Amino acid sequence: MKQTGTPKRKILAKALSVVSVAASLVLAPGANAVVENLEQESVKLGFIKLTDMAPLAVAFEKGFFEDEGLSVQLEAQANWKVLLDRVISGELDGAHMLAGQPLGATIGFGTHADVITAFSMDLNGNAITVSNEIWKLMKANIPMKDGKPVHPVKADSLKPVVDKFKSEGKPFNMAMVFPVSTHNYELRYWLAAGGIKPGYYSPPQDTSGQIDADALLSVTPPPQMPATLDAGTIVGYSVGEPWNQQAVFKGIGVPVVSDYEIWKNNPEKVFGVSKAWADKHPNTHLAIVKALIRAAMWLDAENNKNRKEAVEMLSQSQYVGADFDVIANSMTGTFEYEKGDKRPLPDFNVFFRYNATYPYYSDAIWYLTQMRRWGQINEEKPDAWYLETAKKVYRPDIYQAAAKALIAEGKAKGGDFPGGSETGIKPPSADFIDGIAFDATKPNDYLSKFPIGLKGKQKVVGGKIVEK
Repeated sequence: MKQTGTPKRKILAKALSVVSVAASLVLAPGANAVVENLEQESVKLGFIKLTDMAPLAVAFEKGFFEDEGLSVQLEAQANWKVLLDRVISGELDGAHMLAGQPLGATIGFGTHADVITAFSMDLNGNAITVSNEIWKLMKANIPMKDGKPVHPVKADSLKPVVDKFKSEGKPFNMAMVFPVSTHNYELRYWLAAGGIKPGYYSPPQDTSGQIDADALLSVTPPPQMPATLDAGTIVGYSVGEPWNQQAVFKGIGVPVVSDYEIWKNNPEKVFGVSKAWADKHPNTHLAIVKALIRAAMWLDAENNKNRKEAVEMLSQSQYVGADFDVIANSMTGTFEYEKGDKRPLPDFNVFFRYNATYPYYSDAIWYLTQMRRWGQINEEKPDAWYLETAKKVYRPDIYQAAAKALIAEGKAKGGDFPGGSETGIKPPSADFIDGIAFDATKPNDYLSKFPIGLKGKQKVVGGKIVEK
């Protein structure tokens, strides 16, 4: 991976913390508000080869990191566990992460470490793909209009297929990318909304997530999904792009539903760093967030006018390395379901609009509710715990400092960001495939609404759900 050269700008004056930087940003528009006194000018940032790593590639290729005085090395990682471990160990200074990873680490599911995020990298961008064989069986249960399936395709159409496998004694194997991934929770959400049990966790004894499951979910790294499906090891998967469109191009599977259809404008990835690194390098962290915000703005500018250039960047081997046409199929405002059924989906990939980059506490709370729902959190928690945990991980204060700096430099406008009265809690929303409304101020009430999933005092003990 190439690396930027000597930073263009030398550091000017002293700034002791993010708070002091934020306080100093009362400059006239266009004034020079470059982050001062970087604690670390050279940083190494990790990513997984997925379309939604785009803000990192754009910030590098367009010189936004360099504008902040940073020399950045971007390095692809083998899988999500390796990526997280390397951020925690300090081998990486920060990384493109699954939204659930900083939360999972902080609560101690799997790896235990304090990881924070001040920047949400995107909205949407995932889909669920099934094999051609499964699609053929599902299709018989899906309403049609003008010879094409009516979308969104619900898991109700898959349930008879799963039941058939079960009656024949065959496992129904599906893949997702990591236990605390958005993909895992979206796949589980979609399956359960159709009456299919995706299984429970019972840590630390059982972290398979397959207790009492109708569909058996396991981990497969994103780039390996199509080949694993083609080999017949799995019959479907939930993954980010371009690996759903890859199945269409290879003729081995059909993306049946996008995550936009499961949860409209869901937060997908974040930029994560260890809390220890952030505390030691507040100004460097701020500079990175500034560059990433600019990259996200560029990606969504003027109705996505820059997306073709972004796809050209991402198709390079050091980033995603998939064919231009495969990446473009979703990045340029369309999405192809079965071969030839290409439909407009302008918000499949969102990087800045709808306040996509803001680290909302309510987003964190939703992920925590799903961890509780499936037993990754195997004890009842009071409502206050969810917000307290969200505030340990999500850092809108750092984001707001970066936004103020960009406004002061004339690189952004105040209207580009949430206002000063922003609480970090979005209003209740029922934009989910099952229509169940999520109110982040009442997580336990939300959990009680699901027919499938833990709620109240329930926990998983010895492979069974019991009341505590």
